[in-house]
Amino acid sequence: MISVEQALAALLDLVEPLEVEHVPLRRAAGRVLARNVIAARTQPPFAASSMDGYALRRAEVEPDAMFKVVGEAAAGHRFEGTLRAGQAVRIFTGAPVPDGADFVVIQEDTTRRGDLITLGHAIGDKDNIRPAGGDFTAGQTIKAPLRLRPADIALLAAMNIAQVPVTRQPKVAILATGDELVQPGETPGPDQIVASNSYGLAAMLEGFGATVRLLPIAGDTVASLKQAFTLAKGADLFITIGGASVGDHDLVAPVAAELGMQQSFYKVAMRPGKPLMAGRMGDAAMIGLPGNPVSAMVCGTVFVLPVLRKLLGLEIEPQPLLTAPLAVALPQNGIRAHYMRARIIDGKLHPDTRQDSSLLSVLATADALMVRPVDDPAQEIGDIAAYIQL
Repeated sequence: MISVEQALAALLDLVEPLEVEHVPLRRAAGRVLARNVIAARTQPPFAASSMDGYALRRAEVEPDAMFKVVGEAAAGHRFEGTLRAGQAVRIFTGAPVPDGADFVVIQEDTTRRGDLITLGHAIGDKDNIRPAGGDFTAGQTIKAPLRLRPADIALLAAMNIAQVPVTRQPKVAILATGDELVQPGETPGPDQIVASNSYGLAAMLEGFGATVRLLPIAGDTVASLKQAFTLAKGADLFITIGGASVGDHDLVAPVAAELGMQQSFYKVAMRPGKPLMAGRMGDAAMIGLPGNPVSAMVCGTVFVLPVLRKLLGLEIEPQPLLTAPLAVALPQNGIRAHYMRARIIDGKLHPDTRQDSSLLSVLATADALMVRPVDDPAQEIGDIAAYIQL
């Protein structure tokens, strides 16, 4: 067995960032910006009013001062001309400030009769003007890599970026194996269960930016597995679930080897997730996950998501660890790192009393994976423990 850290390093060595493609801005949300982009314009491109009111000269602002209104400026329609002494321009939010004006009095601080306005007695010092380039200027850079959030999409649009350079989405093929499995919606036989791992992993990986193909379930025969493996052609990452142990019916490793897989490692000192296998098969990295549902999902969190990060060109980092005080005492941990399903309640970490790797109901109610290192000593209530947020 190798350590979790060694396994993760070996997995990351199996992949490289994918190529860059350009997509329309409308399709860039959630994608990873692959190259720096430069603003094509300045925002705002002119000094603009931040309020509805009257544009005039700051030097002329005083209580009861009177001004003649000589025109109007609205968003998209500037006042043509130059403001002179004793003049004001009716202005609306977002409109360009007229030449000669450097102050906007909000309309609530004025009284208007015909073409004349009179200022009130409590005019503040704020000019109510957004300066040109106050948001960003032409030539300003958004640096890659960056997972594009809605706010980033809005910024790119304002910068007049219509085509966005992004990393190609990783193509992932997921193969569930085992004679005991049927698809959701089918009627299981008396000795069968419904496949769940592949659906949970697909949701996890698609939520992180991958495109996922769920392959038909492969039975526990060499012929069935060989046929299923051919369907993974074209994937950047090939994930198998189950059949990676050493039992008589665990055929994934020997079939993969026969088909040319170059194995990187097998077995990791962790629970759940010990029978983890990885290598390369043709153009794809291959990860053989354990068949127990929780094991597969935990390994997806600890190992597969960092691999996706590298494929997407993001910074390489393990899942971030948070800390919280323990709500219960725990005995000493053993020779494998333990990823315990837990909940954060009132700021304290509550590991579930049931840690069997087949219990999806426990995983579904957990919001944390408590991480216990190898040979971690006994812990008392209140001791600080590390966890991964789910």
